[in-house]
Amino acid sequence: MFELKGRVALVTGGNGGIGLGMAKGLAEAGATVAIAGRDEKRMPPRPRAGRPGDFDQGGPEGRERLPRRAGSAAQKLGRLDILVNNAGTNIRKAPQDYTLEEWRLVLDTNLTSAFVASQAAYPHMKRAGGGKIINIGSMMSLFGLRSSRLTARAKAASCS
Repeated sequence: MFELKGRVALVTGGNGGIGLGMAKGLAEAGATVAIAGRDEKRMPPRPRAGRPGDFDQGGPEGRERLPRRAGSAAQKLGRLDILVNNAGTNIRKAPQDYTLEEWRLVLDTNLTSAFVASQAAYPHMKRAGGGKIINIGSMMSLFGLRSSRLTARAKAASCS
């Protein structure tokens, strides 16, 4: 298919789901992969260092730590060629019921973290002569999630 031997990737939200799948796929193609994730318990086991395809796991990530993480991965692993912005969250309730803190959490996790990580990765990729940034979004951003409570409210409103 393709080979990524000698390339270094950073995957945000990489300790589960699509992110972990992306990290494993990049590693199988020969890349050395650094993972940024919130849940240290869900991180893949730390392998022996210095071998292509190995995972370099970071600790739990916050938006404010992503620039350090990108720099740390580039410094420790010698370069940064690929950034996969996969970190995401959702709150399973109707938007009108969100608190302002919940709204900020969703925006910071889903949008701001991708912006911050991309900014942090840019100088390393530029120095290396190029790189790839892959942004992953949820289908929920296109289709949403039907809320039975919201549907019940809408039916009640249309009956009055």
